[in-house]
Amino acid sequence: MKRYQTYKDSGVEWIGGVPEGWGVAPIRSFAKSGYKAFTDGDWIESPYIREQGIRLIQTGNIGIGVYREQGFRYIDEESFLRFHCTEVEAGDILICRLADPVGRACLAPNLGVRMITSVDVCILKPHCENDARFIVYGLSSHHYLSWMSAICRGGTRNRVSRSMLGSICLQKPPLKEQTTIAAYLDRKTAQIDNLISKKQKLIELLKEERSAIINQAVTKGLNPDAPMKDSGIERLGEIPAHWEIKKIKYLLKNKKGALKTGPFGSQLKNSDLSSKGFKVYNQRSVLDKDFDSGDSFISNEKFLELRDFEVFPGDLLLTSRGTIGKCAIFPSKKIRGILHPCLIRIQFDHDLIINDYAELFIQNSRLFAESIAFNSNATTIAVIYGDTLRDVDLVFPPNIKEQNGIVMFIEKQTIKIDQTISKIEKQIELLKEFRTALISEVVTGKIDVRDGGSNG
Repeated sequence: MKRYQTYKDSGVEWIGGVPEGWGVAPIRSFAKSGYKAFTDGDWIESPYIREQGIRLIQTGNIGIGVYREQGFRYIDEESFLRFHCTEVEAGDILICRLADPVGRACLAPNLGVRMITSVDVCILKPHCENDARFIVYGLSSHHYLSWMSAICRGGTRNRVSRSMLGSICLQKPPLKEQTTIAAYLDRKTAQIDNLISKKQKLIELLKEERSAIINQAVTKGLNPDAPMKDSGIERLGEIPAHWEIKKIKYLLKNKKGALKTGPFGSQLKNSDLSSKGFKVYNQRSVLDKDFDSGDSFISNEKFLELRDFEVFPGDLLLTSRGTIGKCAIFPSKKIRGILHPCLIRIQFDHDLIINDYAELFIQNSRLFAESIAFNSNATTIAVIYGDTLRDVDLVFPPNIKEQNGIVMFIEKQTIKIDQTISKIEKQIELLKEFRTALISEVVTGKIDVRDGGSNG
């Protein structure tokens, strides 16, 4: 990559050297005069939130260099005037004072409605002598974000004050060069983002192929010439003639608590949690199939009180709230612990159905997904309860040997797909790292792109 001919010390630790002809300036100096972005913010409290009106942009909407559409909160005109709110215009720069990471920024979009921000988002209305896109790239560089993280670390939530944020210095090339750099990065990041998008779509197609292979195997078997029969379930169609359909409650171990929902919230409060003791296994443990991470524990006394919710090796744990119907088999040699309220423990009779087959069916069959979605007893957050789960159907061959054969077939058929997905995911991570590095190097003047980068 081409470099500038000469550099000078910027006087700013995280920036280092900058090209001759560049300056450095506090973030506040990039803004139009007459606005108090780095002294005052609009503090809008919950009682003033409405379902329509003037859109309230919050910290979750601010990504690194991108606006993220999520959450829809508003205030009315009366509150806008009462709190003397600053209106956001498309093209303004929104800077987040909270992690993660602190100091990230994006351009305000045109949402077709009037907009304001929450107190932890600063509105920088760029002066005409500055290119807003260049400023956002500067506030997206790895060097800047790392520096911000270092100086704001501490407490329960990293946050930078408005005055400190306004005093942080950025590199400042002449306006024409800012525009050239921004245009170059727009073009290059768009190319990288397009390539990432294609790879992500390929991963989705591979996951669909994987799911289709498993769904076919656990609902139709492996023998295409096997005699078939009507399942009696319209959305399932035919199944092998010797297969069975049974509700989960008829496949459980003959013992109390073979299907157990986690404790009620009143039984396990946040105040009961500590940093050591017996572990509380939660939805993240199941979704990530990771039973080692997590830092929620309970005392010995609380464990004895909630002993009925203990998790044992070989238990099938199923998510029951929000992301419902995902499962994992609890492995051996893990810390003793209990269920989180958002998990259900299932203990199958392994003379009837093996865990590996049940996990594949629950995790991948369209029949199971449709059944629990239909029976989810909620309007805004999907929830499945133990009593409902008991009556969900499983389709399976009664012969354990055949169940094992299906499991082995699926493992063989999907391993190559999983390896390909893993390889593509690593490629995506490398592309993201390259994108981040490119922005950092170009926006701080380590790479000269005034000729369009034709020499690099």
